[in-house]
Amino acid sequence: MNNKITQDLLKPSLFAEHAEDIKVSFEFFPPKTEKMEETLWQSIRKLEVLKPEMVSVTYGAGGGTRERTHNTVSRILKRTDMIPAAHLTCVAATREEVDEVARAYWNEGVRHIVALRGDMPTIGQSYRPHVNGYSNAAELVEGLKKIGDFDISVAAYPEKHPDSPTVEADIDNLKRKIDAGANRAITQYFFDVDIYFRFMDKVLAAGIDVPIVPGIMPVTNFKMAKNFSERCGTSVPKWLENLFEGLDENPDLRRHVASMVTAEQCLRLYSGGVKNYHFYTLNRAELTFTICHILGIRPQRKQS
Repeated sequence: MNNKITQDLLKPSLFAEHAEDIKVSFEFFPPKTEKMEETLWQSIRKLEVLKPEMVSVTYGAGGGTRERTHNTVSRILKRTDMIPAAHLTCVAATREEVDEVARAYWNEGVRHIVALRGDMPTIGQSYRPHVNGYSNAAELVEGLKKIGDFDISVAAYPEKHPDSPTVEADIDNLKRKIDAGANRAITQYFFDVDIYFRFMDKVLAAGIDVPIVPGIMPVTNFKMAKNFSERCGTSVPKWLENLFEGLDENPDLRRHVASMVTAEQCLRLYSGGVKNYHFYTLNRAELTFTICHILGIRPQRKQS
């Protein structure tokens, strides 16, 4: 056997050493209760040592968590070494109200925004922009750039947004957001890696050359993940359902399966040239921390 082929076969598929070329970011949501806030900050402190590129904080449907989002972003900015990115949407607010929030972030020192169209406050309700508001994310990006030179992330949908007629229409919309000034896109989570690569072929063919960061969601509660996936248009492979079958009463094994599945997903993306990952943490650190360890993202060792 060829010596080079032998060496390649002997290379470990996991990262035994610290990975120098992988970058990660994390998403959190603002807590509703004191207990949830305690859990969030335990997670933030645990993941902070991994030196993420940035951490984003979500904005509830209809702008329902505006104050809590702002408080969480502000606290991350002031009390950690991490770079916070505030989610901002178009829903249920005038342009002036959205601009006011953006200016408050800019004045506070927040330079990263995740600009989204957003969802209506009632599940299943058709999107309807505010009569005096931004109509869509592309308009929002353009408005933000007039306020300050924000670093702006937008959403991308490898399996198309539920409101979009086709993937091609989604890509046209993505291009409008990039042309308006967005710096990168973060995808809706997906489970089939081939879907991401097929999507990227179309994105590149459309002349979009900003980073398209894959959104990664580790799954422990399969039933909940399946229900949410049906609403947001993410396909759930049969093989994934088979892996979690019969594990409803076995949380430890579910976590092991989840870490294995998600790490394999990231490693397959890595073998295809993907070096950046955005983790939807659901405010829980342990699973994301484990997956990052497998990928070679670890706390820096103290010099002896």
